[in-house]
Amino acid sequence: MGEFEKSCVNCGVLNCAKRDKEYPEFCLTTNFDVKELEEIKKLYLEDEENNKVSVISAEIEAEFYCRYTRVEEIIEFSKRMGFHKIGIATCIGLIEESRIFAQILKKNGFEPYAALCKAGAFNKTDIGVRKEYTTQVGNALCNPIMQAKLLEKAGTDFNVVVGLCVGHDSLFYKYTHTLTTTLVTKDRVLAHNPVGALYQTKAYYKKLMADPASGEKGQ
Repeated sequence: MGEFEKSCVNCGVLNCAKRDKEYPEFCLTTNFDVKELEEIKKLYLEDEENNKVSVISAEIEAEFYCRYTRVEEIIEFSKRMGFHKIGIATCIGLIEESRIFAQILKKNGFEPYAALCKAGAFNKTDIGVRKEYTTQVGNALCNPIMQAKLLEKAGTDFNVVVGLCVGHDSLFYKYTHTLTTTLVTKDRVLAHNPVGALYQTKAYYKKLMADPASGEKGQ
């Protein structure tokens, strides 16, 4: 494999966190335009929403570090942000989990409003998906663009993604007009725990480290 431009994954120092060592030559921090960095800083200082989100996120991280689950963090964040109506962009395969999450939200004083991925579904073949790709999971197209528009129409203050398929989640993020976070990232094989594959690259999922061009099965 050829060499790629070095970035943060190639850094063994991680000096940007504590800033008590030397940065590597390729460091993104030291190679970034200083004027542009100042412009970014202004976005945190001068944009009211950016500032509020950043400050509250930092407070929650500090107060509940390794104590709160993701569900609890979302609830705490929503409370401190002053949100009331919480949109849930859910996969039909995780509707039970979304129902439980909605119940938790209601118990904590929020108004949940969910839009299912199949809402407004039409045939996959209508947009050019070949018929052979519909035999296993059906011909009803997931509609994340409509999910985003439904939640916008409902006037949600904050949206939470629950298990949308890869790509479908991307389209939802692209078309949503509201601050959004993710509660569940879909992984059908690993019980929606995709980081499990990263932890097992030296064992069950060593195939992920194989070079496709060489025909190897991984180290």
